[in-house]
Amino acid sequence: MTPTHSDGGPAAQSSGSAAVSDLNLLRTFLVVYRSGSFTAAAGLLGLSQPTVTAQIRSLERQTGRELFARLPRGVAPTPVAHDLAARVAGPMDALAAAAGHDEASPEERAAPVHLAGPAELLCTRVLPVLAPLAAEGVRLRIVPGLTDPLLEELRAGRHDLVVATFRPRGRTLLSVPLMDEEFVLVAAPAWAAVVGDRVAREGPAALRTVPLVAYAEDVPLARRYWRHVFGTRLSRSAAVTVPDLRGVLAAVASGAGFSVLPRYLCEAELASGALVPLHDPEDPPINTGYLVQRPGRPDNPDVTRVRDLLVDAGRGW
Repeated sequence: MTPTHSDGGPAAQSSGSAAVSDLNLLRTFLVVYRSGSFTAAAGLLGLSQPTVTAQIRSLERQTGRELFARLPRGVAPTPVAHDLAARVAGPMDALAAAAGHDEASPEERAAPVHLAGPAELLCTRVLPVLAPLAAEGVRLRIVPGLTDPLLEELRAGRHDLVVATFRPRGRTLLSVPLMDEEFVLVAAPAWAAVVGDRVAREGPAALRTVPLVAYAEDVPLARRYWRHVFGTRLSRSAAVTVPDLRGVLAAVASGAGFSVLPRYLCEAELASGALVPLHDPEDPPINTGYLVQRPGRPDNPDVTRVRDLLVDAGRGW
């Protein structure tokens, strides 16, 4: 006679194996959900990436719904995944704690904070503020880039927070002012000696013999300075382009020409005399940067911690 479930025979063993298997699938799901990547989850779980992929596909077959949208790098949870995580995270974490795994695998409960923004601002302002968090167990994944594509990636779930150079349009993203950056017209002392104080008297004509250094062919910062300060359109092209404002800073300080830079980036060089302001307008161009977050309460408390720390620090930037 085939034993019943209550007899503890083969049927009971089969049911127990299925339950254990489902728990493993849910555990893998949570690690992928919190890490944002099959590859990262595989490392945390000690599994191969194909195994993690197979387990997620198995869970998707069981639920009949897609759990993750595949991105060029990483994955984004679908609304179904958000709902599933909200229902199972508490019980799974409690089970892990009861089994004695609470201290052994903190990464499984605290996903990295994915933060993106302009490379220069990340390196000179953001990372020095967030660096102490690493010693406290907060994991950070920092990605540099331009605001437009970063905001699209934020909408797709690739990032938790984005430092943006403008306020995003629409209501799908939450943003708070982070800092005001003032733009300064600068050159090395040798070029400043050639120009003297003629910019205040002659305007842009005083710079016609000085090469322009910019971070892009369309010279956006210089165009904005010309429009705001001189009330005219910039009609010249750059002599040197470097797709990183830190490179522009290095080139200008070395005598390549003049440029328009954020004051926060070149304040040390201005203080030391390595750079000289060529103009001191009463109303310099100012741009407000924003810290942008996906709507809804973040599942990872470290996201809130990073956000609050940056907003607080930004008041002094």
